[in-house]
Amino acid sequence: MAEIASWPLLSILLALPVLGALATALFRHAPWAQWLALASALLTLLWSLLIVAASDGADAGFQLIDSARWIDGVNIGYLVGVDGISLLFLPATALLFCGAVVAGWRVSATATPLPPGLYFALLLLLEAATLGVFCALDTILFFFCWELTLLPTYFLVSLWGVGAGRQTAAVRYFLVMLASGVPLLFGLLAVAFGHVAAGAPLAFDLPTLLATPLPAGAQYAVFLLLLIGFAAKVPLVPLHTWLPSLAMGAPAAVTALIVGLKLGAYGLIRLAIPLAPTAASELHWLLAGLGTLAMLYGAVAALAHSNLRGVLAYTSISHVGLVVLALATFSASALQGAVLQLLNFSVAAGGGFLVLAFLQRRCGSTDIAQLGGVMRSMPRLSGFFLLFGLAGIGLPGSSGFPGELLIIVAALHSHTGAGLAALFGTVLAAAAFLAPFRHAFLGPLRDADVAAGKDLLPRELALLLAPAALIVAFGVWPMPLVERLRPTAEAWVAALAGL
Repeated sequence: MAEIASWPLLSILLALPVLGALATALFRHAPWAQWLALASALLTLLWSLLIVAASDGADAGFQLIDSARWIDGVNIGYLVGVDGISLLFLPATALLFCGAVVAGWRVSATATPLPPGLYFALLLLLEAATLGVFCALDTILFFFCWELTLLPTYFLVSLWGVGAGRQTAAVRYFLVMLASGVPLLFGLLAVAFGHVAAGAPLAFDLPTLLATPLPAGAQYAVFLLLLIGFAAKVPLVPLHTWLPSLAMGAPAAVTALIVGLKLGAYGLIRLAIPLAPTAASELHWLLAGLGTLAMLYGAVAALAHSNLRGVLAYTSISHVGLVVLALATFSASALQGAVLQLLNFSVAAGGGFLVLAFLQRRCGSTDIAQLGGVMRSMPRLSGFFLLFGLAGIGLPGSSGFPGELLIIVAALHSHTGAGLAALFGTVLAAAAFLAPFRHAFLGPLRDADVAAGKDLLPRELALLLAPAALIVAFGVWPMPLVERLRPTAEAWVAALAGL
């Protein structure tokens, strides 16, 4: 493994989906496009597992670094690497994209006269950009990958979405994310120029920026700019309005990617707090307040929604609010819990939307009023949806419980009021899931399409078994993940305290 670690593992990882996208665009008609896309996604998943195996679990710093000169005039370079926080997001992302490829198997061919290869090429380009966000150690490269996720998402939603509102949902998402990118870019540039004003050379690479902190006064502007930029993607109230419409209009597989991969929360962990630690510490009340508001608002809104997609979208807002609250505690255990929760989103929320993609394909709708008795005709599909939902609400024995427990314990210790609100929010979120599940899956049969619906196909069953197994395995025995995160989490908190 030491010899393998010297390879450009991360650069190869980023290249695999790009090459897959080119192949599917070239052989763009079924069935070549589907199989090429699936092969590319599976190869990316296997390569991400090799990266995890080649990394050093005891190393709290950045590793597997690969660099190249990019824009010499302003010291912007191609610099990628991972640490204990970002490492586990690579296989989680690759696994979720494998699911999105399978879930889009027929949608790509039936929703539009465009060739299926275009759908899968856009999906694989989105995977490359997402992996780039997790690997980038240069702030401009991070911003480049961040913005690169917008175009594939826009076309996937507008061309292959469902309902008359898909175009509006795509435009709203694109404009909100584009607008939020402005303060994000200004914040990243302010960090670099702040170091120049302090006498340091112009730099955009994250290790250098972290080693030379900004003056305390400049940190407030940087933190607020980055917070606004990331808050729209988290999403935090009131910058969340794009998510419900996107959840209703996008293909369910694309919604699984957006909801399951919380890039905004990762940005807060990777950039916003470490680059402005003094301001973040002083404004801990703001993070705690935004997190608590998101928890309560998302749970209440989910209770009032009449569509399963909307229910999962709003409960995801509630759950990510718990992650933001964890960051306000500035404790290693809470950071571990936050990362565990983000990983749980990939398998639980992402898996839930994949199940809804299969349900939409069979019944033509995910409206609670049009469903009923799904458990009778599709018991395996219903069982998987129940498992993913219970993991999302943090049922003991599922992968959602360890992270939620660590966060609530830390929140009760440092922000008692917010911690109590978090406990109440988890109860509301549980009710917001269980009540719609009872009506849609356990109620009487009311629709002929539901009664005639076929249960999961073998490829769909094989796809859902992987996240289901992870939910149970890491719910019963979370120690491997906790120990893998411990060195980096402790170093993250220690660095904040030292600065």
